[in-house]
This record gives sequence, structure tokens and C-alpha cells, in this order.
Amino acid sequence: MHVSLDGFVAGPNGEIDWARFDDDLVEDVQALVGSADTALFGRVTYQLMESYWPTAADSPTASKHDLDHSRWLNPAPKIVFSRTLKNVHWQNTRIVKDHIGEEIARLRKQPGKNLMLFASPTLGSTFMNLNLIDEYFFNINPIVLGKGKPLFSDQSEMRRLKLLGSKTYKNGVVSLRYRGGS
Repeated sequence: MHVSLDGFVAGPNGEIDWARFDDDLVEDVQALVGSADTALFGRVTYQLMESYWPTAADSPTASKHDLDHSRWLNPAPKIVFSRTLKNVHWQNTRIVKDHIGEEIARLRKQPGKNLMLFASPTLGSTFMNLNLIDEYFFNINPIVLGKGKPLFSDQSEMRRLKLLGSKTYKNGVVSLRYRGGS
């Protein structure tokens, strides 16, 4: 999750054009993504991803990241947690409307790699309240947005996290990895 210094994950209109990337960061994110085999999304993030990734690798100007991420994401199982979304059109995608905790417990029992929640702050808050997050990965960007979509909202209790690692990139982004907890 990309985060501003003042704790926002998107600007007031949902913009994320302020998030900084460089080759090292993209490489590390791709390695992290490679440790998972299932992508989890909230509705808003899913719709943004669905509008881009199915054809991103087809562009003649596709970056290495676009190619690598498309090769992983397009065939991967994708789950959208939404009570309002009626249909999905991206291959290997299904909708879960209710019983989030039970669904995650069922998925965790299946053989395979990790489950990865992508940039879905509302769903992330729900997962956090249900104690469903094992590790958090934040890319703190050197920018103050002043207003926007907060990283944490609707939390029911204090949570203490354990720092597992950090890395500073040349572009000023600081990546933080935490173990979940309560």
C-alpha cells in the first residue's frame, strides 16, 4: 500500500499519481507479489485494476513492470469482496459478498502461496478489525496530501504491530513491513 506522510492512500478524488516508483521498488514489489498466488480486492480497487491490467501487457509501450505484473495477475485467482458488485469480467475472478472471515479461513486451509490484499483501504480496515492480516507492507511516500482517503479508518481497537523490516529507496520512499497483531 502506498501511503503519504500524513496517512492517506489516495487524494480527495481517489488519485494516486503522487505515488513514487523506481526500478528497485518495482523489483521488490514484484518479488512480494510472487510470494502470493491469490489477489484480494475491494470493489473500488478491483474496478480500477480490471480497467487496466487485462490488456496492460498488450501495449507497445508496456513497461517491464506492466509485463511482469500482467503475467502474474491475469491468470491468478482474484476475489472481490463487495456487497454491491453484481458481475465481474476479468478471468478467474469471483465475488464474495458476506462471511469474509469464513472465506479467508477457508482460503488459508487450501494448499498454495500467500493471499495478497491489493490497495483496498476500506476492505483492509475490515480485515484488520477481523484480525485477518498477518503482515502489512507500506510504501511511505515523501509527500503530504493534506486530505484524501485515510489508510486506517473505522478501527475498533488499538493495534500494536511488530516491525519486521524497512528499506529506503533512492526516490525517497521508505518501505515498512510489519507483522499484524492486536
